[in-house]
Amino acid sequence: MTEEKRLIGVPDLSLVVLVGTTGSGKSTFARHHFLPTQTVSSDVCRGLVADDENDQSATPDAFDVLHYIVGKRLAAGRLTVVDATNVRSESRRSLIGLAREHDVLPVAIVLDVPEGECARRNARRPDRAGMPDHVIPRQRRELRRSLKSLEREGFRKVHILRGVDEVEAAEVVTERRYNDLRHLTGPFDIIGDIHGCRSELETLLGKLGYALRRDESGRPVDAAHPEGRTAVFVGDLVDRGPDSPGVLRLVMGMVASGAALCVPGNHENKLGRYLKGRKVRVSHGLAETVEQLDREHTADPDFVERVRAFIESLVSHYVLDGGALVVCHAGLPEKYHGRTSGRVRSHALYGETTGETDEFGLPVRYPWAEDYRGRAAVVYGHTPTPRASWLNNTICLDTGCVFGGRMTALRWPERELVDVPAERVWYEPVKPLTTEAPGGADGRPLDLADVRGRRIVETRHMGRIAVKEENAAAALEVMSRFAVDPRLLGYLPPTMAPTATSKEGTGGAADGGFLEHPAEAFAAYRADGVRQVICEEKHMGSRAVALVCRDADLARERFGAPDGASGTIHTRTGRPFFDDVQLTETVLRVLSRSIDGAGLWQELDTDWLLLDAELMPWSLKAEGLLRNQYAAVGAASRAVFPGVLAALEGAEARGVEVSALLGKERERAADAAAFTDAYRRYCWPVDGPDGIRMAPFQILAVQGRNLATALPHDQQLALIDRMIEAEKPAADGHGTRLLAPTRRLIVDTEDEASVAEGVRWWLDLTAAGGEGMVVKPLQGFVRKGDGRLVQPGVKCRGREYLRIIYGPEYTRPENLDRLRVRHLGHKRSLALREYALGLEALDRLAEGEPLWRVHEAVFAVLALESEPVDPRL
Repeated sequence: MTEEKRLIGVPDLSLVVLVGTTGSGKSTFARHHFLPTQTVSSDVCRGLVADDENDQSATPDAFDVLHYIVGKRLAAGRLTVVDATNVRSESRRSLIGLAREHDVLPVAIVLDVPEGECARRNARRPDRAGMPDHVIPRQRRELRRSLKSLEREGFRKVHILRGVDEVEAAEVVTERRYNDLRHLTGPFDIIGDIHGCRSELETLLGKLGYALRRDESGRPVDAAHPEGRTAVFVGDLVDRGPDSPGVLRLVMGMVASGAALCVPGNHENKLGRYLKGRKVRVSHGLAETVEQLDREHTADPDFVERVRAFIESLVSHYVLDGGALVVCHAGLPEKYHGRTSGRVRSHALYGETTGETDEFGLPVRYPWAEDYRGRAAVVYGHTPTPRASWLNNTICLDTGCVFGGRMTALRWPERELVDVPAERVWYEPVKPLTTEAPGGADGRPLDLADVRGRRIVETRHMGRIAVKEENAAAALEVMSRFAVDPRLLGYLPPTMAPTATSKEGTGGAADGGFLEHPAEAFAAYRADGVRQVICEEKHMGSRAVALVCRDADLARERFGAPDGASGTIHTRTGRPFFDDVQLTETVLRVLSRSIDGAGLWQELDTDWLLLDAELMPWSLKAEGLLRNQYAAVGAASRAVFPGVLAALEGAEARGVEVSALLGKERERAADAAAFTDAYRRYCWPVDGPDGIRMAPFQILAVQGRNLATALPHDQQLALIDRMIEAEKPAADGHGTRLLAPTRRLIVDTEDEASVAEGVRWWLDLTAAGGEGMVVKPLQGFVRKGDGRLVQPGVKCRGREYLRIIYGPEYTRPENLDRLRVRHLGHKRSLALREYALGLEALDRLAEGEPLWRVHEAVFAVLALESEPVDPRL
């Protein structure tokens, strides 16, 4: 007669401990029900250390190896099976300790096979034939003593298979953990702490698009979204507010109907213990909830029991959306995601404290989110903060509704915040609502320790980027003494690498005396798999980043700007672009009105905007450089060459053979004149705002979005064109137009005709006195096939402009040959690292992360600028 199958449930992440005497069939059972890689055998480990699986003298070392392997597997989140006798409680205790250490469930599967059957099996094995007779009886006695104590020892599940037939009929079934809901992909609406504020919850659900269902007395008992969205509650449904039973009834109904998920908060945990008759302090709002439940009991006698069962059923946290989202009450480090233990539940409910108390007698929370680097977004509540904001892919949604703040929800995967104001202050807070939670918008103040010494900055686009200690020291000098207010410094532009050096025989470029030529830029992007590039006119001025706010009040509220300031304009090293504060405000007002006239405030749904631009003339910021370096060379040449040429021409007239020398000096004089002409065309007088020209070429970020990665360059420039068209000159004494357009051309790198057109465009641009162009992938943010970042842009400078960089006589063949050996590897590496850091700063700024987080990435860009690299590149 065939034995009916016995199902053995095993959580998909657990430590399975096989228990049975030698010969009971543990190894056969493991081979039949588990993968070979999942099983760690004491016999195999004994063989590893002693070359003999039956060498009992090697047992201590063998179990050291076994425990090490088991620990590594559990740390990696892998189901692990221990194949050993495990009949002694001392052996099992160390394994249960390993499971607890790694926050997984220990499961015992006992093979209780008769002593005679075990002896017969051992007798058939040559390596066990000489086993002493007392071994099996002794192990059998220890096994029998263990059967009643396994659960007390800490095993969460115990499966006992009695006899050979039950062992052979067993079928292991892998069970999904209660917290593993990765198969649910949403979309979700995650709602922060409610604390009995039923009316605000109804308003928020309505704003999110949920339709409420009410019972015959008008009380809300369920809500569903017409598009099938799922609400997720982060806990603390009860206490302090006016209607905790109403909140519970609605949330319980939504969970029961499948319209919502809910994790417990510390207030539910305390209420649950109270309802079980446990001794708890009736404080922190619990008294109000108990009173409200007592009144509810009169109308609905079963309600309190349903609440108790509901709280009992709640799981500490959920892993959702393929592992991309974790929802819990008080936050959860990555090492606890999907794990199951009392420690995990405690952290999910209460968080972690430093052991200190603040001036109000409340525990100081450990800022776990500051160190969080996990892939999953962690959404939580628990600690009230004035405004929800992202920090290291975590966000706290408790915005203190019951204290008179707001009730906040996060739409996922959209990452949009939706909130409603509290109807009143329902419960006076012990201390003012300030940013305590990691991820609060204000965060902690800047700290020297954030930037001092060698640093590692985590970026989402290039991983970990190191900043050397000596580079950080140099950046600290600039940042602390010369930079704009750090609250307004959200981005520093990266350095830009030039195109590959033009070589002999490359399409005639070298024959024309070019050191840089567009053909190399187009070929390089084609090799990187970038088909469409945009060629943008390179304005000869100074790089400027402008933070433009709608008005000064908004700038003060969002960025902490000083009174009267509506933003800032700074250089590529973070210094104020203009010494005159009033001139800065004049330029910002022109920008703000142009943005408004173009309708971009509304279209981009923002109150502030970060622009990357070029401010001209070059002499505006480079006057000292011009006077002390370039003008001095030009003046010296004008003083020397006329006399030299006159003397040589006189000698030649007298019949002296100096024609070769005269020809050479005439070329040098012409080169010197060309050098002077090259820098002079980028200089003109400026009187206040008159004479200043600004060429914006990219909208870097707006409220909630990093546009540097989201918007292709042609769309960026189209928006900027609208700004330029909307500019209204002759205001604030500004008599000339401020904004200048950026000419551009899109080139198909795989189309020879398009490439040729791009080369001609560059030749015409530089022949007319232009500096050159910047070639960028049209899509803006691009990766290669292997996942590495593509250069965001390469500069291709004109032949005459490069005289300013390399000197008047750089076009001579012997000089060009020497310059063509220039090495670009370090410059390109630096450009990519600074680019990734810049994008990270923009992401953090747009998402409203605390200042110190934004500043970390900005500071790193400035620090990398101290790396030694040829400044002419």
